[in-house]
Formats: sequence, structure tokens, C-alpha cells
Amino acid sequence: MPDSVSPSATLIVATHNTHKTGEFAAMLEGFGFETILDLTAFPDLGAPEENGDTFGANAAIKALAASGAMPEALVLADDSGIEVDALCGRPGVRSARFAGENATDADNRARLLAELADVGARGKERSARFRCALAVARDGEVIASFDGAVEGVVINEEKGEGGFGYDSLFVPDGHCETFAQLPAEVKQTLSHRARAVEQLKAWLRKTR
Repeated sequence: MPDSVSPSATLIVATHNTHKTGEFAAMLEGFGFETILDLTAFPDLGAPEENGDTFGANAAIKALAASGAMPEALVLADDSGIEVDALCGRPGVRSARFAGENATDADNRARLLAELADVGARGKERSARFRCALAVARDGEVIASFDGAVEGVVINEEKGEGGFGYDSLFVPDGHCETFAQLPAEVKQTLSHRARAVEQLKAWLRKTR
């Protein structure tokens, strides 16, 4: 494990999801990264098979795959998704592929609504949580990992134009609006990703 993380280092976010990269960049502003890139900058780097049975395992798979191709870079990978109690925790690690391997976010939301069609409009029976696992790698080794979660409910229709993934269907506890309706600065204080990133920030402070 390296003794320190250079404050001027380039951070590689192991995702092709530019929305997710933007969230990380906003939350890590002021931490000294001169450049934050994602895998759209490396078109020749193929995506690894995400065959882990936990979010943490898949985050590690993605971090190691990118780190192996860029051994000196600091690589951050996440795996996140939604767990719905009425569906026994599904989609879980299959959140990005809930409606099939090539599913769009809209496809996945439509399938979730269809599977919950016979469940009450809102309440305990629609309880759910977003989970996020982060893995940090360098030189082909996972050097840190973190996780976060936020509880809430899945509503029975999409609301809001912001966010991505299942954001327009998820209302976090203590709020009346979905993640897609809440201002970005509010979401960045309470989301599953934000809670995991707070742990990442604490680690970065200690390792500099």
C-alpha cells in the first residue's frame, strides 16, 4: 500500500457513466485532483465481467481491471444499486442489468415498476435502499474500500428529470421528493454514494 496519495494526482473513475463521474468530481472538489477522468477517455479498455455476488466484489473487479491497464494511476471504482424489500432484495447487484444485459436505465425502471405493480402505492411494503461500494486500486492492488447506504421507498411512477438510474423512482427517508427531483447539492449530502465518499475523503486526508 502506498504511504501517501499525491494531492495533484489524476484520478481515474472506472466507469463509462459520465453522470456518475460528474457526481464523484463534484463531491471530491477541493481534494487536489488536477484531473478526474473516466473510461470514456480509454476506448480500447474493455469492460470486465462483473460476476461478483456483492457490490464490494464487483467494485474490486472494476478497480483491478482498470488498474491493471494503468498501473501507476489511482483508480476509483464503484458498484451500486437498489435493493427492494418486496422483491427480496432484488435487483441488487443486477440493478444495471435488471431488464437484460443491454438494458437502458429506462428499461430497468420499467421492469421495476412492472414487478411492483401489485404492491401498495407507497409505504413499508415499498421500502428499499440504495447501496454503494467503493474500491480504490493502484498498481494492480485494491488498497482501500468503503460502502454507504440510504433508506427510502420506491414510488409507483417516475418523478423528476435529474439524476440517473433509478433516481426518479426513489424517495429517501425524511424527504418528499425523489433523488431526480432533489437539487444536486442535497443529493450529494445524503445519497449512498455520498456516504461512501465521505469515508473515502477521510482516507485521503490520512494518506496524504
